[in-house]
Amino acid sequence: MKPITKQECLDYHSKPTPGKIEINVTKPVNDARELSIAYSPGVAEPCLEIQKNPELAYDYTSKGNLVAVISNGTAVLGLGNLGALAGKPVMEGKGVLFKKFAHINSFDLEVDITDVDKMVEFVRAVSPTFGGINLEDIKAPECFDIERLAQEICDIPIFHDDQHGTAIISGAGILNGCEITGKKMQDLKIVVIGAGAAGLAASGMYKALGAKTIIVCDSVGAITTKRNDLNKYKEPWAVDMDIVTLADAMVGADVVIGNSSADCITQEMVKTLAPNAMLFVMANPNPEIKPELAHAVRDDLIIGTGRSDYPNQINNVLGFPFIFRGALDVRAKAVNMEMKMAACFALANLAKKEVPSYIREAYNGIELKFGKDYILPKPFDRRVFVELSVAVAKAAMDSGVARLTIDINEYRASLIAMLKEKEGIIVE
Repeated sequence: MKPITKQECLDYHSKPTPGKIEINVTKPVNDARELSIAYSPGVAEPCLEIQKNPELAYDYTSKGNLVAVISNGTAVLGLGNLGALAGKPVMEGKGVLFKKFAHINSFDLEVDITDVDKMVEFVRAVSPTFGGINLEDIKAPECFDIERLAQEICDIPIFHDDQHGTAIISGAGILNGCEITGKKMQDLKIVVIGAGAAGLAASGMYKALGAKTIIVCDSVGAITTKRNDLNKYKEPWAVDMDIVTLADAMVGADVVIGNSSADCITQEMVKTLAPNAMLFVMANPNPEIKPELAHAVRDDLIIGTGRSDYPNQINNVLGFPFIFRGALDVRAKAVNMEMKMAACFALANLAKKEVPSYIREAYNGIELKFGKDYILPKPFDRRVFVELSVAVAKAAMDSGVARLTIDINEYRASLIAMLKEKEGIIVE
């Protein structure tokens, strides 16, 4: 891929129209009569119906296909606390991904609030407008409480993608890595670098998938029972082991998950990993160790990064658009662990299927076949839209958080038809 320049990025976001999203009208307003139906007096009729039955908001308004991307800008990408306004390009970017990959509309709301209770109240106050809320770039540990407390008082999905997106995608990668190497989830020694939003959520996902040995490391070192500086979020992950440093933790590890900072893993650490280890170094833009440096000392590794210029990109765009698609289409009240795990397994299974030619062409004709360099589908594989959305919708119904009960085969057919109509893509 050709290198991207700073000026190219600035021009892209500013020309010919500032920003990356806009609002379109979906109904005709071409004469006085249509105007009277769209607004006054005709608009009173759906208002009165919704007052009698709030569920009708899904029928008469855009609520059912509308997601809020809400951020206070306290943890913007890898850039830190930029504040609400400076984070707006990222939130608009999430809107682009929602629309491009899942045909979901969104509003980005940059909120100048850092207090947990006030942020929760803001989310609650705006929730009637939306079918779901994507919390984004809110720093840990506040993000844990904001998501949990908001979900307790809201009847729509409140999903902090920085936590769960990475957990779901990397979990799918581990499942497939186990299949390739012949290892079992319950036998893995997993080391998670980073005890923030992504790291702790990922640890929870791996535990749900069956992992027994998970060592979380923060900026101080391994989180063990010998430490007395742990907050309430880290304490549950303290292990009773005689280890101190990240290097100690990585000895014999089958999986290393990087959610931290560039260059914190050395080649010497890589040498100590278990045979056929999985090394998912996802710090952006520069990973915890460059794949070429890791490959220089070990030729048996399965390596994934957060970048598109290496094999096995672990990218949240493989998850959140379709998780929301499935959740919205059954009017789910939440995104629970059952739905997250369903997305994880669906993504893992799709990587094992033969790759259509249009996807290979989108990636310069490179060979894409299940194996060490292809453990996850590519973002432009439109089968992800179908398979994950279906899996999430079914899990929502099975677990009791869906308001609607739909025929899952008819739903799959409708998604395939949507792809053909809107994108001209035919999937099996």
